[in-house]
Amino acid sequence: MTATYPARSTRSTRSTRAAGLVSEVVTDEDSFARLAPAWGRLHERCTTATPFQSHAWLHSWWWSYGTYGRLRVIAVRSGGQLVAAAPLMLIRRPLPTLVPLGGAISDYADVLLDDADDGRAAGALTDALADAARTALIDFREVRPGGAVEQVYDRWRGPRHAVHDSLCLELPAVPMDELVARLPSNKAQQRVRAKLRKLDVLGVQRRTVRPEEVDAALGRLLELHRLQWRGRKVTSEHLQPRFRDHLVRAVGPMVRSGNAVVTEFRIDGEVVAVDLTLLSRSLTGGYLYGAHPGLRERKADVAVMLLEACAEHTGAGGPGTLSLLRGNEPYKHHWRPEPVVNQRLLLARRRTAPLLTAVLCDTAARQRSKEVLQRWRERGRD
Repeated sequence: MTATYPARSTRSTRSTRAAGLVSEVVTDEDSFARLAPAWGRLHERCTTATPFQSHAWLHSWWWSYGTYGRLRVIAVRSGGQLVAAAPLMLIRRPLPTLVPLGGAISDYADVLLDDADDGRAAGALTDALADAARTALIDFREVRPGGAVEQVYDRWRGPRHAVHDSLCLELPAVPMDELVARLPSNKAQQRVRAKLRKLDVLGVQRRTVRPEEVDAALGRLLELHRLQWRGRKVTSEHLQPRFRDHLVRAVGPMVRSGNAVVTEFRIDGEVVAVDLTLLSRSLTGGYLYGAHPGLRERKADVAVMLLEACAEHTGAGGPGTLSLLRGNEPYKHHWRPEPVVNQRLLLARRRTAPLLTAVLCDTAARQRSKEVLQRWRERGRD
């Protein structure tokens, strides 16, 4: 199973110079592809970067979900070295807006800034964003608190506003034994240890997939994912061919660069589950898995099995946070995670201030609707 990049014609780039830095707006796919080596080095030098800012993830996402002619990637260089980058695209509906690449299938969005920046690269990136926006709003959804784009937000000279976005749940990057010890009672800890022993009794063995095996393993993951959700409500995008193509293109290079790991779980030689975990310098998160329904029938706790495997890639110099990513599912709260709310950062120029006002009004209306629906559901349970 191998996905390829279709051929597309290219467009030119625009560049400006200021304070010894060169800012460029990349609008063609080939130029974006050629940024991969420099992008990877900058990703390593940006402590706040998540796996969703890796070049492999964003470039693959663009080929599955981007709209031709709308690419707007801002690159800032100093002496030929990439020191800042903002991966964006232009959308026109319902309002002209620059939004991050990665879309709804990415849990975090951000820009990249070199940790060694003295403020000049952040300033140049801010100026380049203002120039690129023209008559469009800039809308950064799902920014993890402390993200690099906050430096742009702080420097922005036009109208701006920050609102809450999705809730994420996070655990410390510690071994599984320490995660179990965080549970609120001895009884809860004993239950989890019993579930871990049950996995041993069943003979569950896990194996890290080698880079050359990733494509086949992802095929098994998606098939098991389809089986486990059959007859139940599922994120429909995960079943689409474009999502499959995106994973195949992105994950192999991410495994080779250390930004992802694929784990297979076997019983008697048969693959019964496959997990995809994404990694960066400061964060690890279990992104997607597929598990055979027979595992639950055999009383195997899949959540415990996956968390134990994920915890292997944290601590001891690994990522500093084990993120359970977006979602407030009850099973996540068993581990006493810290709730962390992503931010939505809205930036406008003076001429586009009405667009910012329109988005804020729409956001407030949607929030009120959610609150009314929640109260209605709560009354229905009384």
